Amino acid sequence: MGKENQTYLTEFILLGLSSDHRTQIVLFMLFLIVYLLTVSGNLLIILLIYADSRLHTPMYFFLKNLSFTDLCFSTTIVPQMLFHFLVTRKVISFTGCSVQMFSFLIMGCTESSLLAVMSYDRYVAVCKPLHYTTIMTQRVCVLLVMGAWASGVFVSLVDTTFTLCLPYQGLSVINHYFCEPPALLKLASEETYKAEMVIFAMGVIILLGPVSLILFSYWNIISTVIQIQSGEGRLKVFSTCGSHFIVVVFFYGSTIFTYMQPNSKKMNQGDKVISVFYSVITPMLNPFIYSLRNKDVKEACRKLFRR
Repeated sequence: MGKENQTYLTEFILLGLSSDHRTQIVLFMLFLIVYLLTVSGNLLIILLIYADSRLHTPMYFFLKNLSFTDLCFSTTIVPQMLFHFLVTRKVISFTGCSVQMFSFLIMGCTESSLLAVMSYDRYVAVCKPLHYTTIMTQRVCVLLVMGAWASGVFVSLVDTTFTLCLPYQGLSVINHYFCEPPALLKLASEETYKAEMVIFAMGVIILLGPVSLILFSYWNIISTVIQIQSGEGRLKVFSTCGSHFIVVVFFYGSTIFTYMQPNSKKMNQGDKVISVFYSVITPMLNPFIYSLRNKDVKEACRKLFRR
């Protein structure tokens, strides 16, 4: 019976962030600004790195991939959210929901791996500067990025499969603003323990694994920087690490909270707000924190607009 209902299920209704019309208009304007900043910031980074040969280094190669991931990450969710702010019935087809969830997970998981790769790159640059060019070769960089994308596809495939294979009966109302596994699991008409455990295991791999590598890298970076004689040099590195740590807290803190806690049958407003941090805010912040404050990027930007 559950399988039959799942077969004929054609659409979901998304409740969104608010049911109040005025609040939705305010949110539409706010998220439109955030999305435009996300798109313009990440496209600018990609363009600058492509156009300026001085930025053809491992660090900027990873930043270019991060910007592309952020661009796709945000585009998977925000345009539909903006449209739903303006309509009364917030409907998404079963196929559309599946595609959105699969794409969102690919981008999110790939970003998680990329942030870890970038921290490793900075660890080698600061702690092993004499061996940097021999360790971070072009081949190694390409393999690391391919590994990040492969991990994203793998985790997305596993999570999406276990989520969508569950039977859904009765009301197909998702108390969320987009389709992601925790929100859909709350609608399942059968026991979700197996799917929850699989998603938890994938979370350990794609979230706790990268976080451990990031913490290891920055611990070693800070230990090395403390030994630097120049106060200005120490301040510069600590400032960069502090900015990056903000991204780590926003992205990993919110995703770990969402994907690595026991599933309850209710999703409250707080859960949805937490999702905003990793699905909307982080893709906007990354270009400004990782790139646009950088001296080389600023110079490339001035050079580009002087043409």
